[in-house]
Amino acid sequence: MANDLFSTLRTYLNKVSDGEKNASEVASTVNQWLREGGEALKIKIEDEVERSVSKMGFVKRGEFEALKEEVARLRMSASPKANVKKASVKKTTVKKASVKKTASKKASK
Repeated sequence: MANDLFSTLRTYLNKVSDGEKNASEVASTVNQWLREGGEALKIKIEDEVERSVSKMGFVKRGEFEALKEEVARLRMSASPKANVKKASVKKTTVKKASVKKTASKKASK
């Protein structure tokens, strides 16, 4: 890539020195070329980052937010069912039988 840059710059410098182009035309062309190269580089970096992140098992913010909203909707649809009162079960109390103590009689001799 560095060789391409140098050869392109040499070509433009030769055109300026030969009078085919002026300096502002060359500067404009180089700026446009650098912007295009920057955009291409940005796209490559974004693709690589996305590929690496997906390999690690991370999710995108948009996917996370969508799942969060879906969970909230599911909770809202499940909450009316939770509010339904169950039939109350009457608890029965069991009384303990009273234990009678018998007085032991001692035999007299």
